Amino acid sequence: MAMSVEFALDTFGDVTRGPDGQLLSQPQVLRNVVAEAVLADQVGIDYIGLGEHHRDDFAISSPEVILGMIAGQTSRIRLGTAVTVLSTDDPVRLFQRFSTLDAISSGRAEVILGRGSFTESYPLFGYELQDYEKLFEEKLDLFMRLVREKKVSWSGETRSPLKNTAVYPPLSDKGLKVWVGVGGSPESVVRAVRHNVPLMLAIIGGDPRRFRPFAELYRDAANQMNQTVQPIGVHSPGHVAPTDEEAVEQAWAGYETLRSRLGRERGWGPPSKREFLAEVASGSMYVGSPETVAKKIAGTVKALGLSRFEMKYSQGTLSHEAMMRSIELYGTQVIPRVRELIAG
Repeated sequence: MAMSVEFALDTFGDVTRGPDGQLLSQPQVLRNVVAEAVLADQVGIDYIGLGEHHRDDFAISSPEVILGMIAGQTSRIRLGTAVTVLSTDDPVRLFQRFSTLDAISSGRAEVILGRGSFTESYPLFGYELQDYEKLFEEKLDLFMRLVREKKVSWSGETRSPLKNTAVYPPLSDKGLKVWVGVGGSPESVVRAVRHNVPLMLAIIGGDPRRFRPFAELYRDAANQMNQTVQPIGVHSPGHVAPTDEEAVEQAWAGYETLRSRLGRERGWGPPSKREFLAEVASGSMYVGSPETVAKKIAGTVKALGLSRFEMKYSQGTLSHEAMMRSIELYGTQVIPRVRELIAG
C-alpha cells in the first residue's frame, strides 16, 4: 500500500492577508498560487488541484489557465482541479481545455468533476438551480464519452446534440484521468461506479472514519457491476507548521475569517475555537507538526483504504508565507513519514 498512495495538495485560491494585515488583491493571490504549486513540484508532491469558485473570497475562477502557467514552470507534478463545477460548464469546451492542458504538460492533466458546494455559477452562467441533478448527470455522461471515444454521438436536454463528432485537440493514447468529487451522498457514490471513474470524497468535518460505508459501497458496487475497483481519494483541510501550537494558531486565524463569512451567508452560528480544536484533535482538520499530521493522515489512509490523500492547504486568510512553509514541510517531512507509518 505504501507505494500506491499518492499525496496531493489543493487550494481554492483563498484571498489572503499580506504582511501589513490587509487583504491581497486577487491577481496577487493568483501569482502566489503559481509559486505555491512550483514549490509543491520541487518538494515531491504528486498532484496539485485548483478549485473553481466565483466569489470575492476565492480568486480561482479559471483553473485551467493557471494550471497552464504552472505546467510551464514544473516538470513532474500532476495538474488538475478541486473541483470543476461541471453542471454549469459545457462538456465540449471543458474537454478541449483539459486536452490542451494535457498536451502542453506532456500528459500530466487530471480533472475532478463535481456539482460544487456553492451556487454562484448557476445564475452567473444562466442555469437554473432546480436542474442541479439533471445538469450534472447529462454533462457527466457526455464528458466521459468525449474522454473515451474518438467520435461522439450524443443527445440530451441540457445542450445541443452531437452526431459522429470529433473534438480537438484529441487526447493522447494515455487518455485523461477523471475523478468524481462526492460530498457524502450514496447516490453520488454509485454514479461514480456507473461511469467507472475514481472517487474523491470531500471530508471537511467530523471523524473521517464515518465515511467508511461510502468507501465500502463504492467497492461493493464496482464488484457487483463486474468492474475493476478504481482509486478512492480524500480531500480535507490541513496546515503544517514546525510545532502543533504554531500550526493551530495560524490555521485558526484564517479559518475563523472564512467560517464567519460562510456562517453569515448560510445562517450558521459564529465559529467556535473549541469546535475547531475538536476537529484538529479527532475530526477532519489535519493541523499540527509534521509528526502529528503524518500520524493522522496515515490513520485515515488505512481506515478508508485510500489511493490518494489530498490536503487543502489554504485556510481562509492564512498568509502565503505560512502556506509556503506548510507545503515544504508536507513534502519533505509529512509524506515520507506517512509512507513509513503505512509500511509499518
